[in-house]
Amino acid sequence: MSPSAKASNGLISTLSPATQAIHADDHLNRAEDVAPAMHVSTTFRYASKPEDLVPAKDLDIDTFDKHIYSRHTAPNTTRLEALLSTLLHAHALTYTSGLAALHAALVFLNPARIAIGDGYHGSHGVIGLHQKISGMQKLDLNCAAEELQEGDVILLETPLNPTGEAYEIAKYAEKAHSRGAYLLVDATFGPPGLQDPFAHGADVVMHSGTKYLGGHSDMLCGVLAVERKDWYRKLAHERTYLGSVLGSLEGWLGVRSLRTLELRVQRQSQNAEKLVTWLDGLLRPEKATNGDASQSSGNSEVVRAVVEKIAHASLQHEDKSWLQKQMPNGYGPVFAIWMKNENLARAFPSRLQLFHHATSLGGVESLIEWRTMSDTTVDTRLLRVSVGVENWEDLRDDILAAFKALDSEQHSKS
Repeated sequence: MSPSAKASNGLISTLSPATQAIHADDHLNRAEDVAPAMHVSTTFRYASKPEDLVPAKDLDIDTFDKHIYSRHTAPNTTRLEALLSTLLHAHALTYTSGLAALHAALVFLNPARIAIGDGYHGSHGVIGLHQKISGMQKLDLNCAAEELQEGDVILLETPLNPTGEAYEIAKYAEKAHSRGAYLLVDATFGPPGLQDPFAHGADVVMHSGTKYLGGHSDMLCGVLAVERKDWYRKLAHERTYLGSVLGSLEGWLGVRSLRTLELRVQRQSQNAEKLVTWLDGLLRPEKATNGDASQSSGNSEVVRAVVEKIAHASLQHEDKSWLQKQMPNGYGPVFAIWMKNENLARAFPSRLQLFHHATSLGGVESLIEWRTMSDTTVDTRLLRVSVGVENWEDLRDDILAAFKALDSEQHSKS
């Protein structure tokens, strides 16, 4: 790292995350361009002077600031990782997808046992491959601590896919560390600005950068972050041979996306919490906010006729003592709706005007998914809602109109 980079990073560490997202890669900008350039080269020239050539055996990943081959490093991905390292408060590496990042973490940690809950079905798929290769044993997330041994892993996803419910990171960190095991937190649903898993005991933090870090539904990306420098070096070395290095276009898109991370995520989380509070008031009229015409008794009857329940971290009132500390700036932009039956769940997305019926989440646009379209393990009545940056009242009115349409169709059939 150059002296100017060190000076720049010293200043950056004193700034707010919103400012860091704009300037934490300034020391890597060696041209006059204000916006980062796109670099498409896969290979880079060595130094022209023989005395400046550094053999591979003498390279230090921490101080060597030139690129050789893009399977190792490249300009766009290096800038993205500089931003991520600052925002995640740890050493960050990028991968081709979130599942590629999980695979890399399990290759590195190589646990004999892994404890995991329900959560994202793709994570279970990766674990299944490792079970096939190494015989790794899968335990329940809430197994007794005594079932874990040194070097094992607890994989905690919080907030949870697809419901948006949160789990206490510190509790699982204590459980893992009491047995010499490691806590790997999948924080995809709680990006920087909403929660910092390292502050609560995580050993490794993982993100599907495709979601909120990317934020525009146009890039695949995975991220691993670790506080230990020796782990970072080994992960970087192993990534070279796993071959799951992020492409330059995705690196460029990622830098663009992180510039607005705080603006996007806090707006999305606020929107989601307002929608969840509104829906909860309709399902439980005694909780309704006075003065909101959309929470009339008639609307409440319509919603209760088609909706069974909803879930979101903001509704975990009994957990607020730890949840407010873990997620002080919002409870995440994803929540779940269970309809009264499968047919209603199948029909509801097509009655909406402002929500795309599609899988994935985290983009600026609101999405809804009848989750059984991509996950065979879930309740077929479940809808996953990913809230975007639109005006929340417009989204509310769209949802209410869709509920009314379904209720009217039910009555016309009866």
